Amino acid sequence: MRKCMNVKSVVSRLKRIEGQVRGLMSMVEKDVPCEDILVQISAAKSALHKTGQVILEGHLRNCVLTGIESGDAKNTLEKLAKAIKQFSSKVG
Repeated sequence: MRKCMNVKSVVSRLKRIEGQVRGLMSMVEKDVPCEDILVQISAAKSALHKTGQVILEGHLRNCVLTGIESGDAKNTLEKLAKAIKQFSSKVG
């Protein structure tokens, strides 16, 4: 997995998202207007989605390419399709 992404960059992104979520909890506790909380939730969702895109791109450039080059194209593409489906599915 470490070949697929810049781990330091991804961890940094996740720490920022963690801070955003802590900020959201504080906003709720302080009775901040709902509209403001929703804006911050949207920002956190966007940051998570972008982090997923970064990981997916690294996966394509490294893991998928390696799997195809090693002759395991069918299995590699099946796993990729499953990962894309999982990543792109909506919750709720």
